Amino acid sequence: MIIPETRYLKMPDGVSIAWQAVGEGPIDVAIGFHYHESNVDLMWDEPDWRPFMVSTADFGRLILHDRRGLGVSSRNVPPPNLETQAADILAVLDAAGSERAILSSGSLSLAPYVLFAATHPERVAGLVWTNPVAKGAWAPDYPWGDTNSEYQARQDRAVSYWGSTDQARRIADLRTAERLGVAGNGPAIEHRPQDVNTYGRIVRNSASPDAAREIYRIQYETDVRPLLPLVQAPASLLTGRLEEVDETRYIASLMPNATVHVIEGRSGLALDAVLQLIRESGGLAAPATLDTILSTVLFTDLVGSTARHAALGDRRWKALVERHHDVVRGSLRRWRGIEQDTAGDGFFATFDGPARAVHCARDIVDGVSALGLEIRAGVHIGECEVINGKPGGLTVTIGARIAAETRSSEVLISQTVRDLVAGSGFRYVDAGERELKGVPGTWHLWSTTPAAIG
Repeated sequence: MIIPETRYLKMPDGVSIAWQAVGEGPIDVAIGFHYHESNVDLMWDEPDWRPFMVSTADFGRLILHDRRGLGVSSRNVPPPNLETQAADILAVLDAAGSERAILSSGSLSLAPYVLFAATHPERVAGLVWTNPVAKGAWAPDYPWGDTNSEYQARQDRAVSYWGSTDQARRIADLRTAERLGVAGNGPAIEHRPQDVNTYGRIVRNSASPDAAREIYRIQYETDVRPLLPLVQAPASLLTGRLEEVDETRYIASLMPNATVHVIEGRSGLALDAVLQLIRESGGLAAPATLDTILSTVLFTDLVGSTARHAALGDRRWKALVERHHDVVRGSLRRWRGIEQDTAGDGFFATFDGPARAVHCARDIVDGVSALGLEIRAGVHIGECEVINGKPGGLTVTIGARIAAETRSSEVLISQTVRDLVAGSGFRYVDAGERELKGVPGTWHLWSTTPAAIG
């Protein structure tokens, strides 16, 4: 099969995304490569990806792209957070003319597709997730993640020999073992010498060692569990290792339409099984109209407005409030927020991604300070009920209650938002557990400031 033409899509921020589309079948299949290994040109030489891609293009239209910072997409950019990746996925599907697609990837590489499926349910026919991982870091309620010491050791080991023959040989050994369905740490298995060169070339042409280190960090900090209940599309979760079965079943239990498939050997290389599930996903009926949506909610409120109003008088206060409104609305336009309501001197807005909401909140704080004003802002993400065409329900209430907890010029975010904005350029200060008026339980909140993450 001839390697398809690589095209470039220029994003609004100037980043170029490399993508390909091949095949003319009745279904679209968008595949995400490895978290660290991605090159739309060279993956066609990879011993296991090539037969998978060729077979998929035989019955469907295959859509591929390199994430920004990797492969032949723009490399001189910071590794992207989940929100940016989801926006790039949407742009690629639009460029390919895809109305609905099956999304497939493995491990945490599917994380941006999970966010995309929760945010744009009408564009997703199904998910096929091999060796599912929902969270990078260990936690009491997620014992399958890496501890901090394990993460540091894994990161240091991988980066120290990034792109070397030793790393390529290790990849070849593991893939050969997986292909044969045997333990990777068992007796030495003879691999094909040419594969070592191929794996090394792909790794070096995917990312540099410094970029790989940042990708590892973002992966470790990611947790998509809050999004899983919001994925309405049918999801097929595949695993083949016994030690991964409990993790896969736990992840499936969080998704409303997930099924678990335990197969012999490593699921990612079980070509026939994966292809069959993709075919089955392509035959599913279109989803029913949804009455809930995933939204990030932002609430802002002026601090000390009553006293300031009394000091200035009606006319001068009205002029100042109008300038405040101009600043807020300008920031909403800049960060693609949607104004849902304005009550006096406060705003309620929604976003299709949490990082943009936090950036917008910080932007508003800075903008109104030039007017001699201070605001409070709260950000939360979750499933919203659609009430008369607008988002409502508990998620909106929580967002408003978080805003009420803030101090002057502070932006508070929920733990859910914190988990989804890894790599977005914020510093997080633990604001502790809070009880929110009228909301059950306690809520872990974080204060944010724009800075290199430390």
